Amino acid sequence: MQNWDEFKTAFHVARLGTVSAAAEVLGVHHSTVIRHIDSLERRLKVKLFQRHARGYTPTDAGLDVMQVAQATEDQFQQLTSRLVGQGDQVSGDIVLTSLADLTPDLMPVLGAFQQKYPLINLTYLTDERVFRLAYGEAHVAIRAGRENQDPDNIVQRLFDIQFELVGHPRYLDQFGTPNTLADLINHRIIGFDSQSRAPHYKWLYDTFPDITLALKCADTQSVRQAVKAGLGLGFLPSEQAKQDGFVTVMTNPTEWTSPIWCVTHVDLHRTPKVHAMVRHLKAWGKRHGAGPRA
Repeated sequence: MQNWDEFKTAFHVARLGTVSAAAEVLGVHHSTVIRHIDSLERRLKVKLFQRHARGYTPTDAGLDVMQVAQATEDQFQQLTSRLVGQGDQVSGDIVLTSLADLTPDLMPVLGAFQQKYPLINLTYLTDERVFRLAYGEAHVAIRAGRENQDPDNIVQRLFDIQFELVGHPRYLDQFGTPNTLADLINHRIIGFDSQSRAPHYKWLYDTFPDITLALKCADTQSVRQAVKAGLGLGFLPSEQAKQDGFVTVMTNPTEWTSPIWCVTHVDLHRTPKVHAMVRHLKAWGKRHGAGPRA
């Protein structure tokens, strides 16, 4: 491929965000990285990056380059492995994105994966935004909520997490326990904002469109600590609802069940490293059945 080194450089700058980090991975001087980027932009007649004090952010054109370069690099890796007779070798970089709330359960799982496949370099990302697999932002994504409908993605269900609405006795002693759905409107609710994709929060905002949360949090662990402190009622996974003296005030097995999905891009799903990770995650999901501690 003509000027592949320049595309490869652009890919690593887009993935890592800085010239220095890309230079370290590529084993070249940072001036070489800058020269490659400048040359590629001149030849393509388009800006691939927005330069700023913190580093380089890819433009839409840069994301297109990143997508193609990621797929090409993975294909080169597969080809090289086959040519040397090691087509089943699991090695290289894997970027896994997941829900922050699953981190305590996932870390031992990822540790076991790295023990089994020591040639894997693993990057673990958690963020509220959805990382775009088609643009090479991640190889494997663990997501919650409704099933992804992108035809370019392969989606497999790992397990379900059932949520319950709970309160702490110190809150319930002061404000009482809601006995009906209508009672909830008079209670302090702790949770995520209306942009959350979680089924139980979608239910909440569909049922009470004008509800104002007493406290907005960014993750379930923050909700748990707020409920424990007696600040209000909050949604917690069923297993957590049995801890810290919490009292379940309402359940809804149909609408408050959050499926957890493993998502990969069709172009990378069959690569040895991604296939091995998916297989490992599916075994984890099977062991936990109805859901981990989440």
